[in-house]
Amino acid sequence: MTALTASAALGKGRVRLVNIKQHSLLTARLRVLIIIVVFTLVACAALFRLAYIGIVQPAPQTRSMAEALLPSRGEITDRNGVPLARAFPAYALWYNPRAMGDDGSPLVKSPEEVAARLKAIFPDLDEEDVAERLASGKAGYLRRRVLPEEANQVHEIGEVALELPQEKDRYYPQGEMAAHILGYVAADGHGRVGMEQVLDKQLTDPATRSAPQKLSIDTRVQGALEDELRRGMLMVDAVGAAGIVLDVDTGEVMALASLPEFDPNKIDAEGEKNMFNRVTNQVYELGSTFKPLTVAAAIDDGVITDLSRRYQSRKPLAIGGFHIKDSHPMGDTLNVPEALIHSSNIVTAQIADRLGAARLKKTLAELGMNERPYIELPARGFPIWQKSDWSRLRAMTVSYGHGVAVTPLHLASAYAAMVNGGIWRPATLLKVKPGEAARGRRVFKASTSARMNQLLRMVSVYGTGRSADAPGFRVGGKTGSAEKPGKGGYRHHTLVSTFAAAFPMDKPRYVVIAMLDEPKGTQASSYQRTAAWNAAPIVGRLVPRIGPMLGVKPDSSRDIDLSDLKPLVHGGE
Repeated sequence: MTALTASAALGKGRVRLVNIKQHSLLTARLRVLIIIVVFTLVACAALFRLAYIGIVQPAPQTRSMAEALLPSRGEITDRNGVPLARAFPAYALWYNPRAMGDDGSPLVKSPEEVAARLKAIFPDLDEEDVAERLASGKAGYLRRRVLPEEANQVHEIGEVALELPQEKDRYYPQGEMAAHILGYVAADGHGRVGMEQVLDKQLTDPATRSAPQKLSIDTRVQGALEDELRRGMLMVDAVGAAGIVLDVDTGEVMALASLPEFDPNKIDAEGEKNMFNRVTNQVYELGSTFKPLTVAAAIDDGVITDLSRRYQSRKPLAIGGFHIKDSHPMGDTLNVPEALIHSSNIVTAQIADRLGAARLKKTLAELGMNERPYIELPARGFPIWQKSDWSRLRAMTVSYGHGVAVTPLHLASAYAAMVNGGIWRPATLLKVKPGEAARGRRVFKASTSARMNQLLRMVSVYGTGRSADAPGFRVGGKTGSAEKPGKGGYRHHTLVSTFAAAFPMDKPRYVVIAMLDEPKGTQASSYQRTAAWNAAPIVGRLVPRIGPMLGVKPDSSRDIDLSDLKPLVHGGE
């Protein structure tokens, strides 16, 4: 019994041991299977993530060290490398009322005291408005443009709630100078209005923004033009002024100004109102400045062959019920030089009548006066120009600057063609490399241009342009005083006064246009409103300032030869 019992017990133990081994083996296999499943799931998730990154999600952008060091927006300079617009890291002044937590006042000092401290740093700040905004507890910008030295002064106030986040900014170191040329950069980082808009792609593209974009203007000439225009405008209480200095051989704009100006560093409501460009966007009837163009067309076409021929100037011309008159009596007869010197509408109209409407219209169209001015700026005004055939009366009035309205830039390009040998070229605000000027198109014969240079010089020596005759610079030009149109006809007491000039007339290099919008008769202009008394003196003061900068030195021993024309002028020798 004992042996059988022992044998049975031994058998049961063996069975139990086998069962334990089998259970342990099964548990181990299950654990391995779980690990394999988990590993497989993890691997699948990783593979899925890699596939998503590679196929769906764009790869992270890489930037070279050179690109990282580039300015956020390229620099604009004048022709000599003087900076006009550049990007620089700036700060903004932000009020964060939660900077010290939600409990208690966000300011250590009172809002009035903090506002007073900020006013000391930023003199143009509205102290009362800032104090109200600080007291309101609302977050927001207190100022968008803060220079580094100003940021340091803000830190010294010791208010944690006054934060100075760093931002990318556009800075115009010359302030308001050349504002209508440059334009500005809006909050979206893109240029508006001027060359900032025109060159936006080049200024933001990493491939091109490292190199400054050189404009044609000279800051010295630009500053002088703006200064003299502003002075002339204030002297006669004009509502605006415009001016341009143009290289007659390349079409490069050396200076271009429209007043009143705006500050591209600070665009406000007043600045937005003054963004309108009077040089390229506003069209005017420019009056007697058209008379030399009419005479040039007649000489070029063979209508004028004898400058001594006399035209009646005593009686107004009656054309279809309309009477063409002169501003004052000029004698019974005038020849061509005398007609330009004294600015006779009657004689100019007779010349245009002999030339014919079709030929005058064709010449002005070749000078670009039937389309928007050629320049890179986006703001370019379309002329008031009758497309259909001109009537006899239309041609006669256009001959002395009425019936067609163009921009001052149109006039500058036309005068450049008239004095440079007869070649019209488009104006440009980009610096032109030597030998790469636009070929242009011939409008006048070289002989016609040479004769017109003599006649323009005579206007400054003997005629209405005497106040523009800067000694030694051989200035030539023509005045123009045109009534502005309004409801029911022309407004007889509202003028646009213009002087269109070139210098030096023995070898013209630059055209200068000075225009005043609605000048008044003041003591400074001897109570006269016409261009001889207000626009021409601007050129007379400007040319001696800019001539040496542009390589034209005064030389009283030189002048254009007028010996064959002097005997034709009453009192000439």
